[in-house]
Amino acid sequence: MTGMIKSIIWIIILLIVAYFVMSYFGYEINPEYFSFSKKNCEEKIKECSNSLIHKGLDNAECNLKCIDPGLIIKKK
Repeated sequence: MTGMIKSIIWIIILLIVAYFVMSYFGYEINPEYFSFSKKNCEEKIKECSNSLIHKGLDNAECNLKCIDPGLIIKKK
């Protein structure tokens, strides 16, 4: 049990250090990305489900790539 707690503490410390290192090099985390991405992803899933209903499984063209890692961390 103590090993798990120590691991969690180390992970938190590493995340904090990574945050400050990113700030030092001029990068920041985009906190609004996930709220916008959620809306876009829901729309893509809805379009894909409509496509599946109308075209069937063999002819459906679904692009479910909802998260773009390049937009999560951006240059200041």
